[in-house]
This record gives sequence, C-alpha cells and structure tokens, in this order.
Amino acid sequence: MPVQVERLAMFSTMLVPTDGSAGAEATIGHAIEFARTYGAAVHTLYVVDTGAEPVGIAGSDREELYAPSERRGREATIRITDRAEDADVTAAREVREGVPHQEILAYTDEHDVDLIVMGTHGRTGVDRARLGSTTERVLTLADVPVLSVRLGDDRETAAGPYEQVVIPTDGSDGAERAAETALDVAEKYDADVHVVYVVDPMPYDLEDTPRSIIGSLKEGGRKATETIATMARDRDLSVTTAVRRGEPTAELLEAASAVDADLVAMGTRGRTVGTGRLLGSTTARVVRRSSTPVLTV
Repeated sequence: MPVQVERLAMFSTMLVPTDGSAGAEATIGHAIEFARTYGAAVHTLYVVDTGAEPVGIAGSDREELYAPSERRGREATIRITDRAEDADVTAAREVREGVPHQEILAYTDEHDVDLIVMGTHGRTGVDRARLGSTTERVLTLADVPVLSVRLGDDRETAAGPYEQVVIPTDGSDGAERAAETALDVAEKYDADVHVVYVVDPMPYDLEDTPRSIIGSLKEGGRKATETIATMARDRDLSVTTAVRRGEPTAELLEAASAVDADLVAMGTRGRTVGTGRLLGSTTARVVRRSSTPVLTV
C-alpha cells in the first residue's frame, strides 16, 4: 500500500528581502500573487550590510556611514508594504544591520516565515545588501522554500498565475519531497504539471556504453517521472512526463521553455560538507539561468 505523504506546503508568512533597487522590489509581485492565493502575510526586510565594517568605527562616524543606507532601507520597505496593502495583503517591514544572508535567515526563524521570495541579482556596494550572492547563500542554507526570480534592469517580471509547472526529478527522496511542495502550488492554481528527468551523458561514454545500461538509465527516468505523475494524478492534476538526454541544466531550461512554464520547482539537494551545505549544482545553474521563477525546496 502506498505511503500517504503529509502535504506540508502551506504558506502563511512570506518574506521579501530587498536591497532597495527597483529590480529587487519586482519580487513583490510574486509574493503578492502567492499571498492572495494562500491568504498569507507579506514581510519585507532590508539589511544594512555591516559585514565589512571598518575597524574602529563607532559613534557619530558609524551613524554617518550607515545613515544613507538606513534611509534607503526605510523607503524601500515602505514602498513594498504600501504595494502589499494596496492589494489587501497584510504586510510588515523591518530594517536591520548585519550580514544580509544571516539576518534574512534569522528573521525567517523568528517570524515563522515559510516562503522567501528573492531576486537572483541586485545592486552591490558598501552600503547595499548584495542580493545576488546573498540569494545563493539563502538558497543553500534556508530550511524553507525559496522562490527565486531572475530580474531585469529595473523591469518588473510578470507574476502568476502559475498555470504551467515544471518539476524536474532525479528519482531521489529529496526530489519527491520537493515535488510535494510543487504539487501543492499546482493544485492551488489548477496548473498543468510537466515532470522531467534528464539522462546526463557526461558521467558515461554513451557511445561505448552497452545498450542495456542506456536502457536502464532511461527506465530509471521513466520510473522516477511516473512516481511524481501518480502523485499529481492523485490530486486530479493534468500531467505529462518526459525523459530527456543531455546536459541537465540546458535540457531542463529547454523543457521549461517548450511548455511556456510559469514556474520551475525543484529540490536543492543540500549536502553536509564540513560545516556547510552545498546547493545542488544543477539547481544552482537553473536558478542563475532561468527566466522563469524557480521554487527551490
């Protein structure tokens, strides 16, 4: 008898970190879309980056150094909360000092945030949170899903509805757990689901590999995609499956483009190495290169 998996993806509090740039603030559109759908509150956070604070700075010198950034943070967070409230979404804002990714993760824990919505790049500088590198650190370390939005130069990206959802899988338990969250989103939007598995030829010399091994790899892909397809059908969702062959990132991006995807949802496959965790290399590349929002779990 199949094991019934608890449906965990209920978003009630969302966090939108911002560095004050117009591009970073474009993520609020996606947060508002999710907030309306899930009945969630939206929080926004600006972090005055004091991670590289000069030695010996204190008192009035410190205030003078960081005052412009603090003002920018107040203005940025007010703009975001105003937009949320105009959309009838409950909103909260805060400006903090510290190392951006650490403060974002601390805020997430303190306020029981269950979805972080971030841009994949932002402006950099001494008095600005470095959102690009910060995003990847948050993706690697966060214990909650992160929606990454690739941002143009001060242009807002379209935000939802999410009618075409692509779910990559590698057949791992982590991929299935990520699929549960992705399917929750798909169910909320009555979206079409597209499950994709990529046979990566790089670890093998497929020209010289016996057909039995190639067939085994493809069969493994079919089983992996069918497992998630069954989970989707159990939710009465329309689903397609595909087993592709090639470089995983390129194939996944092509698969998303082929169905005009509104959302790609995949696991981070974090692994413990020393004292830190690594973001899965394919996931990291997809996040960096995808023009479609990527939900990492």
